[in-house]
Amino acid sequence: MRRLIAAVLAPERRTLSLVLAILLACMFVAFATGFWLLFRLVYVIAIALPLAWLFTWWNTRSLQAEADRRTSRAQVGQEALEVIEVRNTAFLPKIWLEVEDPSGLPGHRSRRIVSIPPRRSRNWIVTTPLLRRGLYEWGPLIVTAVDPFGIFRRSRTFGEAQQILVYPPVVDLPHFQAPPANLPGEGRFRRRTHYITPNAAGVREYAPGDAFNRIHWRSTARTGELMVKTFELDPASDIWVILDLERRVHVGSGDDSTEEYAVRIAASVARHYIVANRPAGLMQFGRDLRILEPERGQNQLTRILETLATASAVGDAPLGALLLEEQRRFGRHTTLVIVTASTDDHWLTAIQSLTQRGVRAAVILVDPSSFGSDRSPLLLYGQLTASDILTYVVRRGDDLSLALGPAGAGGGAWQA
Repeated sequence: MRRLIAAVLAPERRTLSLVLAILLACMFVAFATGFWLLFRLVYVIAIALPLAWLFTWWNTRSLQAEADRRTSRAQVGQEALEVIEVRNTAFLPKIWLEVEDPSGLPGHRSRRIVSIPPRRSRNWIVTTPLLRRGLYEWGPLIVTAVDPFGIFRRSRTFGEAQQILVYPPVVDLPHFQAPPANLPGEGRFRRRTHYITPNAAGVREYAPGDAFNRIHWRSTARTGELMVKTFELDPASDIWVILDLERRVHVGSGDDSTEEYAVRIAASVARHYIVANRPAGLMQFGRDLRILEPERGQNQLTRILETLATASAVGDAPLGALLLEEQRRFGRHTTLVIVTASTDDHWLTAIQSLTQRGVRAAVILVDPSSFGSDRSPLLLYGQLTASDILTYVVRRGDDLSLALGPAGAGGGAWQA
């Protein structure tokens, strides 16, 4: 009994509660006064309630619905596409059906009211502009029937929830430069690669899947078996993009925050080097330590964007501690690109120690004072430039393609 009363008095059933209250009041007054009009009203309400319930029950029967979600991975600025179809398999029409595919995607609007003739279907396309990076769920599809008086609601779910990963936006950085690292004396790395480079390292036996343009015909003629060429990497330094996700150094919220700017910068720098066929890696410490060793190619860029899509400035590890802990990964053939919103110099000693060992570095400072903080990176900028470390400054509202160029590296942010 208590459950029944609680269900009737639930917030989503306020209309039903009001109708029942009116019904009881009319019954009480009708029996007390014998007024015929109140008896008629009681009869009408008593008949209308079960009919309204039967209407919603029937409207959700004999239905089939599915959502063809055609986007599982995309980038901010693109659109997520899905096709929703609802089929009526009954011999009577379905009217006033509310169809929704719920999702946490910002700007997602999929709710629609449809009526479906007997043995027919309705389908439509829903496009959602992708406004913010992250991992989101959408679905399952919900079909709801409501009676004409809004007394009863009955819902059915179809399908399962799916995920969509939204990559951070990237911009072209035509003028971005970082100090080139010192390469080994021979001018190349003794590391094999599956890419075709100008540096042929040897031959091996042919394996299924090898391209025919890699066959070395002279060795094939000499040995009587198909032989293919192997290659070594071109002389190029490893690029490490180090993203500072310490909680206390970031300010702002949503897209208007140092965190979002830092993630966008890290993604753009990584893409800049990978498009140039340079080996790039990523290191960050947010919820946990994430390290992607430097590699080349589109697959590496995809891995970096996947990692940055869910990056969050919730870390407790200071940037200086991260650099010291992972310094064994950095050698004379390494260039570091550090992206941070920190304004203190607790990590300056760590980067100076690495540069003294021959590691090359560039620093991109996201200015928190332009996001409403009282902290300014001006003093740190002076210390970095005095240490002969190339430093860029990015402020709120800056065009990254310009800020990460000669103007941003020259202190123009404070001169403007």
